Amino acid sequence: MKVLLPAFLAISFLASISLFVGAGSVSPGLLFGTSADDHAMRLLVVSRIPRTLAILLAGSSLAIAGLVMQMIVRNRFVEPSTTGTTEAASLGFLVATILAPGASIIGKMLVSAAFALAGTALFLRILRAVPLRDAMLVPLVGIMLGGVTGALATFLAYRFNLLPSLLAWTTGDFSGVLRGRYELLWLGLAATGLAYWAADRFTLAGMGRDVSVGLGLSHEASMTLGLVLVSVIAAVCLVSVGAIPFLGLVVPNIVSLAVGDNMRRSVPLVALGGAGLVLVCDLIGRLVRYPYEIPIGVVMGVLGSLIFLHLLLRARRRVA
Repeated sequence: MKVLLPAFLAISFLASISLFVGAGSVSPGLLFGTSADDHAMRLLVVSRIPRTLAILLAGSSLAIAGLVMQMIVRNRFVEPSTTGTTEAASLGFLVATILAPGASIIGKMLVSAAFALAGTALFLRILRAVPLRDAMLVPLVGIMLGGVTGALATFLAYRFNLLPSLLAWTTGDFSGVLRGRYELLWLGLAATGLAYWAADRFTLAGMGRDVSVGLGLSHEASMTLGLVLVSVIAAVCLVSVGAIPFLGLVVPNIVSLAVGDNMRRSVPLVALGGAGLVLVCDLIGRLVRYPYEIPIGVVMGVLGSLIFLHLLLRARRRVA
């Protein structure tokens, strides 16, 4: 598509800017000038490049997770933060920390992914048990489920003196990303590739069980694959950089308005859009109170909630 190249170039430009924005002094002159600074080069390699890569990987994978969830749930107003998936992943990470504090980060991530999968499956079970005629009630059910799960996580964190840790997990922040602490996010890139490979299956699954089965597709297998992808992405991002709300809701809806509901066409644009939006929000957070930072979760929460309300009101006016 014609828009892919300009989007890629724009994101590359933003990523290059991200490398040189921060409290520490890093500039092309300090890196490659006649009086090259070893400290600036070390800061670039250890902090700025890993941070920028983490932003790109987390943004693209979370946007894809939202797209996959919208296809399998058949609702444009759902994503991990509006279905209880993120809160379930937080609860799983908390339980793993309490029961096995010495476990590896990969082990805790797997427990978090298992809880996220169970939470998402519970959300789908509730939707099947209580059919909702209004599509805008579906995310409200997920938000209520997430509230209950989040309350349970907060209670456990309070009892075991882990409230500061829980707050850090549930607030997206890239300021602590260093080399060696973000590599799990490459699993999100693998999940994005898998989503592109299975895009046609998810498109058919989004048409309903009868249509997908009639075309020879295993509806249950497609749903399971989608749930696993969403759960792994939510857990990986939560463990690595914290929760980033509304990203998986905003980007797929904007892309859908432009190119429709064909997932194979949407996946590259959604991945680029998610990466670009997180880059923009991160740069805003770094520049508004420079040299201090506003966490990406706060910036994205404000911007995403405003766009979410706009989409809800737009859908309401269309129905009316």
